[in-house]
This record gives sequence, C-alpha cells and structure tokens, in this order.
Amino acid sequence: MQKPSLPVFIPSGFRFAATACGIKKSGKLDLSLIVADRPVRGAGVYTTNQIVAAPVLISQSRTPSSEIRAIVTNSGNANACTGDQGTQDALAMTAQVANKIGCDPDGVLVMSTGIIGHALPMEKVTAGIDAATEALSDSESSFLSAADGILTTDVDRKVVSTQIKIDGQTYTIAAMAKGAGMIAPNMATMLGVVLTDAPLSANVAADVLKTAANLSFNRVSVDGHTSTNDTLLLLSSGEGEFLDGDELDQFQYRVNEVCIDLAKKLVADGEGATHVMAINVTGAANEADAELIAKTVAASPLVKTAITGGDPNWGRIVSATGYAGPKIDPTKTSLKICSVTIYRDGSPEPFDAKSLSESMKSNPEVEIELRVGTGPGQAKYWSSDLTCDYVRFNSEYTT
Repeated sequence: MQKPSLPVFIPSGFRFAATACGIKKSGKLDLSLIVADRPVRGAGVYTTNQIVAAPVLISQSRTPSSEIRAIVTNSGNANACTGDQGTQDALAMTAQVANKIGCDPDGVLVMSTGIIGHALPMEKVTAGIDAATEALSDSESSFLSAADGILTTDVDRKVVSTQIKIDGQTYTIAAMAKGAGMIAPNMATMLGVVLTDAPLSANVAADVLKTAANLSFNRVSVDGHTSTNDTLLLLSSGEGEFLDGDELDQFQYRVNEVCIDLAKKLVADGEGATHVMAINVTGAANEADAELIAKTVAASPLVKTAITGGDPNWGRIVSATGYAGPKIDPTKTSLKICSVTIYRDGSPEPFDAKSLSESMKSNPEVEIELRVGTGPGQAKYWSSDLTCDYVRFNSEYTT
C-alpha cells in the first residue's frame, strides 16, 4: 500500500494492530484491532439496508456508549446472511477481544466486510485476534496496518489525519475507511472509523457523526448498491469538559472535512473508475431537492459513461436533471463542465468540444456545476464514472 506523503497524526489513548490470519486467499492483512487504553465514548452510523449483517446489529446495539474499549474488524468475509451462526461468531469475536484486553464484551464493537453468505472461518479469526492483541502499538505504522487490514477490493488505503486548535488546545482527528464497490448513499459499501482525542459526550459524538455522514458518505455513488455491512464509527478519548457551542461547531466542521475527504477517496478508488464526478447543484428550491437532483445525475449510466469517454454530452446531464423529480426552472437551468459553460438558461452555448473533451480526459476529477433555478437549495455529490473494467471485475467477483 502507498504510504501517505504527509505525517499521520495519531490521537492519544489508542493502539492499533493488524494481522493476516488467512481469511483472504491472497495472504494480505485481514484482521484489524483498535484498542482504547481506557473506556471512551463511541457512536455509530449504520446501513439502511433491510438485510443487515450480524456485526452491524451487534455494534448498533452497543452505541452510543461511554464504555467502548475496542473495535475488531475482519475483511474478506462479510459475515452477512449467515443466520444465527453469524451472530454467534460475531459475538465470539467481541468476547475474545474483551477477554484479551480485560473489559466487558459490550465494550467491543465489531465490523466485517467481504463476500456475503459464507460462515467465518473462526479458527483463523481466533488465531488472528490472539496475534493482533500481542502486536498492539500506538505507532504510525500500526495505524496504517490497521487501515490496510480492513480493505477488500480497494486499490489504495484510505486514511486522513489532521489537527485542530480550539481555544488554545490542539486536538487530533485520524480516520480510516474502506470501500471501492457496492457504493451508494446510506451509506455506501464501506467501513469507516474516526478517532479523536477531543472530549465529546457519547450523544454529541452520535450527532457529530450523523451530520458528517450526511454531508459525505451519504453523498457518494459508484454503482447505486447499498450494502448489508455499512458501518461508520466515531471514538472520542478526550478527557475534561466536553466541547459545546462554538468550540463544537469548529470541531464539527473539521470532522465534516475529514469525512468528505475519505468519501471522495472511496469514489476515486471505485472498481475500474478512471474519473470522479464532482457534482455541485445550486438554485434548487431547497437542499433536499438539490441533493436528489445531484444523486440522479450521479447515478445515470449514460452520464457516467460520457465522463469515462471524455464526452461533454450536456443533453444527458440536463435530461437527468429534468426527470429527477424536484421542480426546476428550465429557463434558468445552466451547466458547466470543468468550468466551461456549455448550457445557459435553457439553451446550448458554443464551446470547443475537442478542448473540453481533452480536459475531461486528463483530469481525474471532472467538475459538473449545475444551476437549476434561483432558489437557495444547493448540494454537493461525488460519483465515479463507469468503465468496462467495472463490468469485468464484478461479473467475475465470486467465480
């Protein structure tokens, strides 16, 4: 995995480890541990799919909480659609971690990702947990190994870290995520963990995480497929008086930035993707309308393939805007691609198609600016293009 060029800031109070226990045939890291030195506040946001994996149900039942001590994650096997055995296996994972670090099993959260419908190889998982707990460290390399251990079809690791000074106190935020396919809002096929040493109550942590998820992971799409295992967790190890008021607003803004950065990494790493569509809708009646329009454009296979080919086919984007559902003003609808106006107030604008096509092909992120009226509603959305490689990979995923 590629090492980040910038240093990784690690929040105080956490240790990390990862191991290859044999779940993945490739021999890559497939079991990760994040352990807090003492009980911390934890919150989660989870899949909206009605088919829910056992690990999600367990973690969901244990958050928000002020008594979280660990997160254990396996990759290569989703432990989804595995019936009562899946539940017992997920509970066994949390119980084993709890025994190793000396806490109540309810203080351990669990995540799984990978192929659906296969029972976990618990002998391998058990050995992996034993090995990981022996290797726990608060080093940058251990954090990065833990981030690698949650990946499946991802090409690159996805980590973000930053520091923020609030009222003279410096706090650290470090986050990791996985996801490359089955990506759709609410929340995408993803696992994510945000760690901080800023002091947050459990309920405030839940609010902060929900707000950040709505602005990031709920606004990305690769293929419109919402998973059974989506989990995003936030742990706060900070001591002292909890953030509130303006201090909390500053912290919320920074967490939003971190999650947006991670969400864009998911889209950029979409299976077979060559471009990210950065869609910005303005002029809608309200934010919800703007988000639905952006989501509709992002999900259109015709728009996606146009971006793949560097085709400034404004008709596909404008027509998707019209069928999205929310009321728009066609006479005030305008479109820019890569900052070039190609449609203004309901009529096409002359532009250099060859030059714009070359710009679209050469830029990994293609900006689509869509104005649909004069209202206050606006929303940003990110989606990948659609390539032959995506079709090829997913047609052979389990075979």
